Amino acid sequence: MDAKSLIWILWPSFVVAGVAEALFFTVFDPMELPIPWRGASLNRLDVYSVGFLLFWILAAASSAFTCFLQRGAREVNRAPKDARDG
Repeated sequence: MDAKSLIWILWPSFVVAGVAEALFFTVFDPMELPIPWRGASLNRLDVYSVGFLLFWILAAASSAFTCFLQRGAREVNRAPKDARDG
């Protein structure tokens, strides 16, 4: 994967994660969510950070899948270069 593909995946997913987090935490209070690590004394900023990372991972997976599906037939069917081909 080259740098251009990473930019195509990570930048839009970063923006989508920011919007998703803002919408989600506008509706839900982070201190009232039923999270399994409740006893770990997390504050709101910790929950916001974990939520943003989870949204970013989900959006990046979606963008990566889109890039995967955009490959042409030549990219999918090409055989790896043999050392004898020069």
